[in-house]
Amino acid sequence: MALPFKKDLERYKDIDEDELLGKLSEEELKQLETTLEELDPEHALLPAGFRQKDQTVKSPTGAFDRDGLLVFLEKEALEYKDREDFVPFTGEKKGKLWLPKQKPMEQRIEEKVILDPELEEALTSASDNELCDLAAILGMHTLSNTHYCDSIGGLKGRLNNVVKGEKVKPVMDEPPNPTNVEESLQRIKANDPGLVEVNLNNIKNIPIPTLKDFAEALKKNSHLKKFSLAATRSNDPIAFGLADMLRVNTTLRSLNIESNFVTGVGMQSIIDALKENETLMELKIDNQRQQLGATVEMEIAQMLETNISILKFGYQFMQQGPRARAAAAITKNNDLLRKKRIERDGY
Repeated sequence: MALPFKKDLERYKDIDEDELLGKLSEEELKQLETTLEELDPEHALLPAGFRQKDQTVKSPTGAFDRDGLLVFLEKEALEYKDREDFVPFTGEKKGKLWLPKQKPMEQRIEEKVILDPELEEALTSASDNELCDLAAILGMHTLSNTHYCDSIGGLKGRLNNVVKGEKVKPVMDEPPNPTNVEESLQRIKANDPGLVEVNLNNIKNIPIPTLKDFAEALKKNSHLKKFSLAATRSNDPIAFGLADMLRVNTTLRSLNIESNFVTGVGMQSIIDALKENETLMELKIDNQRQQLGATVEMEIAQMLETNISILKFGYQFMQQGPRARAAAAITKNNDLLRKKRIERDGY
């Protein structure tokens, strides 16, 4: 069954477009070209001249004259007549002046303390020395340290400095990381057997190409077991390089990339690489600049369920489902390791 609007289109099938275009005048052709021109005003990568139609019909008047334009605008503003007010301004104030409400002042009524007759009689008959001793026992150090009690001598030499303020211990700043970046890189490239751990944490001025060189050098290194680059401003290109390294490296046991600028895309590449890696035992990826997202967290949980070598995983999940799956996977991996150790020891 044909739709009604399709029936109306049947009569346009045999029309000769070339004949119609030949009958149009030059102005009509320009109008048709303007109508059919495809423009994208929201495309920020295009210059402004390519994002809108050229509607200029006047010929250019010459070079831009800023002073002449300002003079012209000022002249136009002076010649423009102001709109007449419907109600003339007289300066008369109407209405009442607003004054804030005065809130009543709260008056505190001191409660009268009523003591037991025996306690009141004991305090009344107590001497000044006994009152000062009692104040010190009750912890009223502000009263026991007054000149009045000192002059009496009731506390002097017996309960001196009952309450002492703890001295504030200065907390020293953490010393800078003493690792020599260039020397460590050269030792990794040389596959130095004495180098088993490299710590680049908190070194902010490492160039991105240098960090890429570390990832590239680790592909052929067979001795380094622990590599940390937390808080080194590493981003997605570094994550891609580490992902390529994890696919071929069989020696590294621990990797720490916490507190960096890795997004969900870069982290996804590392997770995909760990599906092929069977030697890494510890991975820390928490505290990135932006959240990884629910999709990446689901991929992390799936990776941990298939990778039986990871025993420690440092990341604070935002979703409850991936968090439970990851915890169960890490527990399962540790149980498998424990069973293998028991079988190896022969118990």
